[in-house]
Amino acid sequence: MKLPKNVKRYCPYCKKHTEHKVSQTKKGKPSSMTYGSKLRARKRGKARGIGNMGRYSKPAVSKFKMAGKKTSKKTDLRYECKECKKQHVQRKGFRAKKVEFK
Repeated sequence: MKLPKNVKRYCPYCKKHTEHKVSQTKKGKPSSMTYGSKLRARKRGKARGIGNMGRYSKPAVSKFKMAGKKTSKKTDLRYECKECKKQHVQRKGFRAKKVEFK
């Protein structure tokens, strides 16, 4: 996807619309304590109980795992105001395999 190098948008620091320089940063690794991982752990506990509850042991839960890999990552765009030189990030990323600035 092609994006412009400079774009005019609202600066929360200047509190007005100014010219911004657009750049892209690499996304970091998500933390292990994400909402989804907590949810799956909770489901696993609910389905299994504590210990074997006096019954025979059961096999590992496989149906709670999230399957399928996404083909692209969400963009992480930074906007630098040309007046105050402060950076702010976009609220919502979009999925794109390749982002190019023209």
